[in-house]
Amino acid sequence: MLRLRQVMIDSMAGTDPSTRWHTESLPVLKGRLADPDGDFAAFVVEHPERPGALAALAAGALEYRIGRADNPLGRVGHVFSVATDPDARRRGHARACVTELLAWLRERGAAHVDLNASAEAEPLYASLGFVRKPDPSMRLAL
Repeated sequence: MLRLRQVMIDSMAGTDPSTRWHTESLPVLKGRLADPDGDFAAFVVEHPERPGALAALAAGALEYRIGRADNPLGRVGHVFSVATDPDARRRGHARACVTELLAWLRERGAAHVDLNASAEAEPLYASLGFVRKPDPSMRLAL
């Protein structure tokens, strides 16, 4: 999974191609995936030509926010780390992973799902019903 996340990171302009973070991230990832009632999930497709390797990944989380009219329970889904090996693209693997992730989020009561899309991936997400929204997001690095 970390290898596929790195594929996604490497495809983005201006990112650090270092894999030093994998060592620290792996135990955290394993712990989050081991919790059957947790708020994090990942769906994968095995690589059809490389036994034991993954071809695609979609990860996501369920987050709580104070409710509002269109989401009284305050459950918001987030899709991230969608990646497919370059040699396995255009076969529906990412679509299958995202579709299962959306079902998982629906089962847990998410009222809506957010994601950030690259220009290349936007047609996939649009075909699944995602629409662009005005985003006033800001970030502070700690």
